[in-house]
Amino acid sequence: MADRDLIAPCGLDCFNCPVLEGNITEGTRRAMAGHLGIAPEDYSPCKGCRAERGRERFGQDCATWACVLKKGIDGCGECGEFPCEYLAPTQKGAAFPHNMKVYNLCRMRSIGVEAWIAESAEIRRRYYEGEFAVGRGPT
Repeated sequence: MADRDLIAPCGLDCFNCPVLEGNITEGTRRAMAGHLGIAPEDYSPCKGCRAERGRERFGQDCATWACVLKKGIDGCGECGEFPCEYLAPTQKGAAFPHNMKVYNLCRMRSIGVEAWIAESAEIRRRYYEGEFAVGRGPT
């Protein structure tokens, strides 16, 4: 079972991430290094949002991380303002898992964290490989 410390406050399933230390392949390392304009040997895999204290991998500070710390909560799903603009999805960049955050947090609230962890790989698979069906979600 995945470690709860590998669930980002925003609802991302770090334990399923292809750039997480332990999950990263040499091909992904090369692709990420190329995206960042660095040599593959200079790219260090992510250790997860909580272990990296919200350090944004692309040079920005994570406003969501700062907000959770300021409010003294463990994650966005515990916030009285959930969902907020920090979690809003966008079409641009939809290829990244960030558009799954609100769904993940809602599922955690609905069925519990352990049950969500058990289905998280399937959620991610449907997100990336599923076909969009209006009113049905990915199939």
